Amino acid sequence: MRLSDVSRTAVATLRSRAIESGKEKPLIDDPMAAYCLERLANLATDEEKALLFDRRLSRALTRHIALRARKYDALADEFISENLGCLVVNLGCGFDTRYWRINHTKCEYVELDLPETIALKKEILGERLEYETLGASVLDPSWMDRVNPDGSRRALLLAEGLLMYLPKPAVVSLFGTVARKFRGSRMVFEVVTERYTRGLWKKIVTWKIKRQLGLDAGASYDFGVRDAREIESYSQGLRVVGEWSYVEDPDVRPRILKYLGLSRTQWTVTVDVNR
Repeated sequence: MRLSDVSRTAVATLRSRAIESGKEKPLIDDPMAAYCLERLANLATDEEKALLFDRRLSRALTRHIALRARKYDALADEFISENLGCLVVNLGCGFDTRYWRINHTKCEYVELDLPETIALKKEILGERLEYETLGASVLDPSWMDRVNPDGSRRALLLAEGLLMYLPKPAVVSLFGTVARKFRGSRMVFEVVTERYTRGLWKKIVTWKIKRQLGLDAGASYDFGVRDAREIESYSQGLRVVGEWSYVEDPDVRPRILKYLGLSRTQWTVTVDVNR
């Protein structure tokens, strides 16, 4: 399917949602995930099927992915309900099916990912693709001018499982550009603790990803933060308004995860861009 390792992680994310959605008491209702997974598997080589589709995914991983997706859906619906007709941009969308899980009739929905991923997604969705897609790097600011040319749109930018794979200087620059071009908007994104991006901890994370998925997601984690407030220093106008970790979710299993001090190792941050 001509996908990089980073893009291939999106297949595991898709499989996780499909698995959870197919359970008797699902954490997330996502029938489109199963549809996309079947279409994608039909395009895969035998080698890709063995690596991406037949490999067993742990219950902990699929549950984590489902809880995270459910939270991002809820945050999207909340923003849409408060800003009818807003713009929602799903950055690094992979094979996400969020469009069918949120109130997409009350917003303009756009997805962005690398050209190879977008081309494949268009192929598997075919006539079911009802929204705009952009094939570009999130670090190329030209996409901002396409979706919000005069900077007047109130927008929600979602970056689920994306930024930690990018170089930190590039991410800091990205926030600066967003602060200038999306005033009055909101960004929801996942971060990891800075220690996961260097030394022994980085090697452990790379080993863990490879053990779970059979690939190392490129260079593993490169962008991390000391704490969420660090992000406010990247540019004027950025204000942290929320933090969430899947271990804080009432449906996390095992429940002991709530008490192990893991909530700020990999978590989601909500930032408002002030006018």
